[in-house]
Amino acid sequence: MFCPTFCELTEHDALPLDYTPTEYRVKWTTLPWEAGEAFRLRRAVFCIEQGIFVGDDRDDVDARAQQLVALSCVAGMPDQVVGTVRIHEEAPGVWWGSRLAVHAAWRRHGRIGATLIRLAVGSAHALGCKQFFAHVQSQNVPLFRRLHWDVLAEELLCGRPHHRMQAQLAHYPPCTTPQSGFVTQARSER
Repeated sequence: MFCPTFCELTEHDALPLDYTPTEYRVKWTTLPWEAGEAFRLRRAVFCIEQGIFVGDDRDDVDARAQQLVALSCVAGMPDQVVGTVRIHEEAPGVWWGSRLAVHAAWRRHGRIGATLIRLAVGSAHALGCKQFFAHVQSQNVPLFRRLHWDVLAEELLCGRPHHRMQAQLAHYPPCTTPQSGFVTQARSER
């Protein structure tokens, strides 16, 4: 079930202000609405919030990438896309992750970013990945280090400092069911 806006709800249907989903499902996109909302979230984070791109962040990688999403769930049913990342195979056995984005309102709930990274690397590992890389914005390097990634180089991309990093594949068991993915419990880190 997808609820595109809360404006359609009546006052009797409105959720309490302190409502938080109890779980998040992190998986490969399988439905058109998931992909559309993932692109919308990327635009909100990379174009509007961070100002890295003007208008849209899509590029030629999107045509060959697999999009992943984090869905907030209400009563076990997917409600909205709150996080996304994409992965693609650049050369045989060499995979890249990019465009990791978590909605600003959900960044302190349920380890969404970490679970997206776990599924991205684990699903690529199941598909024969021998090396997994990402260009990581400097402020996110501590998260990636905690998740067993190594810094290979510092680079300037889109006018911002990034680190080229590589996942330690031994810490990411292959995930052969990425369409159903992982469920993580909501946990606020306020």
